[in-house]
Amino acid sequence: MIYELRQYTLWPGERETLIELFDREFVESQEAAGIRVDGQFLDEDRPDHFVWVRSFPDMGRRTAALTAFYGGPAWQAHRDAANATMVDSDDVLLLKPAGPVWELPAERRPQGTPAVLTASIAHLPSPVTQDFRDFFAAEVAPLAPVIARFETEYAENTFPDLPVRTGEHVWVWFTRGDVSPGVPALEKWLTGPVQTLRLTPTARSLLR
Repeated sequence: MIYELRQYTLWPGERETLIELFDREFVESQEAAGIRVDGQFLDEDRPDHFVWVRSFPDMGRRTAALTAFYGGPAWQAHRDAANATMVDSDDVLLLKPAGPVWELPAERRPQGTPAVLTASIAHLPSPVTQDFRDFFAAEVAPLAPVIARFETEYAENTFPDLPVRTGEHVWVWFTRGDVSPGVPALEKWLTGPVQTLRLTPTARSLLR
């Protein structure tokens, strides 16, 4: 599986506008094109940010699905309204699973009780090694209920209309609850502080 972690910077006051439009017009239409929309979130610490995750079976089908969706009627009809809410939509990490990934319900619920999730993004000086994976499993994962872990997917972005971040080596994990990733022993592996996103699912997010 291939995952995208997408962080959008929005114009002040436009987040609810984008969420309403996204949940109404861009969920089923992406799924029809072969894209799984795993989760949509409010960033609790940045009121002008919208965070979401989508996934694809592989890179080839990612290209086909993105071509179908962005050339399709839903995006063509509503892209101007969506883009009008955004300052920047290029903060995108291309990821692959580094262990078990969350289980999602078979059907998308129209409403649900949101629960805070935490996404942690760590930067390493070089590609993730098995030694680091073993360290994380032994020293970090037991401290909180980790529901997914990912590392950088280095494959070429074959849909260049949507840029992704390159030249980075990241390790990303999701936990349930408002969890601080503060593990002193983790710091020696990293090039800087862990970025922590406290995320509340939107009403139509599968992941919650």
